[in-house]
Amino acid sequence: MHDDLLSMGPLAVIVMGVSGSGKSTLGVSLATAIGCPFLEGDDFHAPESVEKMRAGIALTDADRWPWLDRLGHAIGAEVANNAIAVVACSALKRVYRTRLAAAARAPVGFVLMDASPDELLTRLTARAHHYMPASLLSSQLDTLERPQPDEPAIAIDATRPVSASCEQVVAWLLERFG
Repeated sequence: MHDDLLSMGPLAVIVMGVSGSGKSTLGVSLATAIGCPFLEGDDFHAPESVEKMRAGIALTDADRWPWLDRLGHAIGAEVANNAIAVVACSALKRVYRTRLAAAARAPVGFVLMDASPDELLTRLTARAHHYMPASLLSSQLDTLERPQPDEPAIAIDATRPVSASCEQVVAWLLERFG
């Protein structure tokens, strides 16, 4: 457990990227390493949005705004109660990241899970029991706005072992926010 990170809160760590990039896998591992709560962004989607995605229909910004607000408020509550929280959320556009941070009312660090389209497609087609079809990958990749240098973000190679990525993120958090 990283008490050094817990003592530097408040902080929200949002593991971001397209579907299949490993956001949830790294997020759970990171939350466990830090000893803080983990929030799965998918759990905050409206049922209608989940049905749209299940049907292969990409979400619009109008679908995303209430979701981002719900998730952002939940992030803020977790940070207020626990000093730090880790979240898995696509956060594909800069405006989405800004909206999440505003709703959370806490400092936010973003971790982009980076993988090639071929790797992502392989992962998505192998994944069972998830509502996000591989057919929506191209729309997500088209929507993705990589974090810019002025954003509090780091890009992680999503093909690395989770333990190595977790260590890299912890080191970055300590350097950036410590």
